[in-house]
Amino acid sequence: MQAREEKSLIEDELNHWYKNEKGESCRSGLRIETDDPQLNNGFPRDGLITLRLVNGIGAIGFRLNPDEALRLGTLLLSIAKEQINKKRGLWQRFEE
Repeated sequence: MQAREEKSLIEDELNHWYKNEKGESCRSGLRIETDDPQLNNGFPRDGLITLRLVNGIGAIGFRLNPDEALRLGTLLLSIAKEQINKKRGLWQRFEE
């Protein structure tokens, strides 16, 4: 079998706009890219998930295997649910 070209697919990009200390509008971005699993020397290899952080200064990418990405996703989901529940509690106290 021939090795195929590696092509990253951009799955999604999340942009966050904010104002810096000087009041200027700035943007941070998080791009999620994937590389498909493939055969390497006859053996199946994991695909990769790349998290690319971009801001006005530069960009950096973190490459994760599927297990690491699943662990990160599960952790983010848990933290996000907790934060939403805390905000609901604040609204309930505010409305009393």
